[in-house]
Amino acid sequence: MKKNYFSAKIKTKVTERNWLVIVNPNAGGRRGEHEWPGIKKLLEKEGIPFDPVLTEAPLHAISLAEEGIAKGYRDIVAVGGDGTLNEVANGILRQQKRPATEINLGMITVGTGNDWARMFSVPASFAGAVRVLKEKKTRLQDVCKVTFGTNGNSAERFFVNLAGIGFDAEVVKRTNREKMKGHSSSMIYIWYLLTTLFSYRSTRFQIIAEDRERKGEYFDISIGIGKYNGGGMITVPYAIADDGLLDVTLIRKIGKWEVIRNLPLLFNGQIERNKKVEIFRTRSIEVTSNPPVNLEADGESLGTSPFRFEVVPSALRVIVP
Repeated sequence: MKKNYFSAKIKTKVTERNWLVIVNPNAGGRRGEHEWPGIKKLLEKEGIPFDPVLTEAPLHAISLAEEGIAKGYRDIVAVGGDGTLNEVANGILRQQKRPATEINLGMITVGTGNDWARMFSVPASFAGAVRVLKEKKTRLQDVCKVTFGTNGNSAERFFVNLAGIGFDAEVVKRTNREKMKGHSSSMIYIWYLLTTLFSYRSTRFQIIAEDRERKGEYFDISIGIGKYNGGGMITVPYAIADDGLLDVTLIRKIGKWEVIRNLPLLFNGQIERNKKVEIFRTRSIEVTSNPPVNLEADGESLGTSPFRFEVVPSALRVIVP
């Protein structure tokens, strides 16, 4: 089936008017593969010239974006979920052939969470998303560069929406294991949210943000460019994608049943009503913990503490309504 719809390689010669469409066939429980023929027809109907390419493994979209820009593409579309968009954005931000802000990045969502698209009101319908691409209205958004530990070394990654430390990262790690098995749905995330809640323990953190230090036991830490994660939960309700700041939500040690009672606050944007929640803004933040804890960014499991987060203002040009 793949050979009927996808090119495994990026064309050697392209014109600048062509769009590079990077498709993740595994997104949304292989929804990317199943929905691509219909998306392809919509792009053709709207007269958008494009060259599609298929991702074949995790992180492949990073190198595909880098290679595409080197070969002349200036408009790139991610067809996938938040993780696919993260990879394509990292390819744009890491490459050095062109300034990143000269590349236009759009998205057609076929993932499970789609929180970046929710932030910018990108239509969930394929026809609506394609119209947004055709209208090609762009704006610059901030990104965050995070440094983390992995296999005894340190690594860096950009994220475009939100990162979670502690409880959220543990839920995402368990959910992503199911995704690797081909299982993907919002219900799987909810299942692991609830089951992880009864086994997870708060961790002792040291948090330094612009010379202010915080120490204590924390249940969860969210650091956002955007305000949504987990398929619509509003964990950083005041986040603005282009204000040059990171929004941080800290949840101190909290009981399991109190978490369950307060779940509605995660969906109505009123999480700060809980007295164990602190929200603030900063340009950078350092987080250490004992023991080390996991990190997720844009729904991708990355590594372990210690972490350093730094905002990169107006770094990415995105196509949005």
